[in-house]
Amino acid sequence: KLFFTDYGNAAKVERCDMDGMNRTWIVDSKIEQPTALALDLVNKYVYWVDIYLDSVEVVDYQGRKRHTIIKGRQIRHLCGLAVFENYLYTVNSDNLSILRINRYNGSDVQSLARLDNAKEIRVYQKRSQTGVRSHACEADPYGMPGGCSHICLLSSNYKARTCRCRTGFILGSDGRSCK
Repeated sequence: KLFFTDYGNAAKVERCDMDGMNRTWIVDSKIEQPTALALDLVNKYVYWVDIYLDSVEVVDYQGRKRHTIIKGRQIRHLCGLAVFENYLYTVNSDNLSILRINRYNGSDVQSLARLDNAKEIRVYQKRSQTGVRSHACEADPYGMPGGCSHICLLSSNYKARTCRCRTGFILGSDGRSCK
């Protein structure tokens, strides 16, 4: 799945399949300017920062179990969001500090460091990387991803795929080759 935020005409948090199909709104009320987004892949939770409401909130992948982690002036100007173990990590763009926030109750907010021009944050740790199983976009014997001549996108699950073409090409009737 692909998760993303939008604060155009109607602010929302959405998800879709990797090929763009099955687009679903998972949060569309009491939300103004959702920006940074982070996933808890193990427990299937979506965390986001709303910079207008000065809040960090969470829902499950279906948009249920919504609650506010932390809200208020203490977390104004946040950009970037990452989740690891018991904490959320984010960047305060006002003073360029990296903050650590307890993701279960919003307590224990600590400034860890300051970085010039930081706008995003990521946590890379072996335990947070999910195991990769074989999938529909693996290279075929000819080196073509998923048998697609240009682009292979995972679809509704790891066994399904959709072929797409680069700009200026159209997908052939076989659903794999581009002309």
